Amino acid sequence: MPTDLQAPGDIGHRTALGDDDARHERIDVHHHYTAPEWLRWAEKNGFADRGSLPPWTRWDETAALDLMDRTGTRTSVLTVAMLGRFKEAAARKESTRVALDAAGALATRHSGRFAFFTPIFLDDAELSRWSVSHGMDQLGAVGVSARTSTGDTYLGDPALDPIMAELDERAAVISTHPMQVSTSGAPQGVPPFVCDFLMDTTRAALSLIMNGALDRFPRLTFILPHGGGYLPYIASRIEVFGRQLVPAVDPGRVRDYLHRFYYDTAAPMSPSATPTLLAAAGSSRILYGSDWPPTPTRVVTEVTTPALDGDPALGIRERGHINRGNALRLLPALAPA
Repeated sequence: MPTDLQAPGDIGHRTALGDDDARHERIDVHHHYTAPEWLRWAEKNGFADRGSLPPWTRWDETAALDLMDRTGTRTSVLTVAMLGRFKEAAARKESTRVALDAAGALATRHSGRFAFFTPIFLDDAELSRWSVSHGMDQLGAVGVSARTSTGDTYLGDPALDPIMAELDERAAVISTHPMQVSTSGAPQGVPPFVCDFLMDTTRAALSLIMNGALDRFPRLTFILPHGGGYLPYIASRIEVFGRQLVPAVDPGRVRDYLHRFYYDTAAPMSPSATPTLLAAAGSSRILYGSDWPPTPTRVVTEVTTPALDGDPALGIRERGHINRGNALRLLPALAPA
């Protein structure tokens, strides 16, 4: 994988694009995709009822392209969602196949506009291997996606080492996201995406650090959503108290670990949050993320994206990196032919 100062092909040129150019060629690495084909399949087989699923699962191709055009997004990298409940392995595999085939067809139909991550499952190594093979080798996925946790298992758990080792051989990019997290003890009326999602992401990042996964698998790269949760903000606490953790963390290595992650802008960015993220990670590790459609179109177009474009902590060069250059360095398959 190229270093922060290297770029394949014409990426060096495109990284140096002016801010106005980069804003018209954004790459969105945080786009939730519930395939209409999957939803029809899940309803037909009694695994899901669209009326009981969150509104954002009714993904629409025309609406997605319209949002991308309005925000100057050239390419959206999809995280493939499947929210049905499956007891049998065969049904779970078929669910994954239907969703992945739909994502692959969409990426082919709109070449250059859509790409996708293929999912891995923290509780199913066999299905994860199949998904990686089918998604990456057969359909052209540019990386993998994983939940930050499933039940009591977090990314970084040594039990996941076999699938992590296989992904390390591929030098895979792993996009992470919380889902169905515990909200025990949360104040009534506070939805999990406000606080608990950020905590789950932080815990997953700490698990990857504390359990040595970042050391055992040095070719893996992880994207943390929502600006990395609370990780950038508590970095100094990890440095101060790292030796009291179990397993302990060498305080002198904390900053190196922070630079093993990429962080997307779906926090959203703000004059109070951006300086902390920049201090922890630098502008070379930040990626544009819309978090659409769970984040509604109006919010993306009128609030979060303009907040990034007008952030006083960022200059033209930094915004160019965040909007496009960093993603092209991380995922060179997205570069135009």
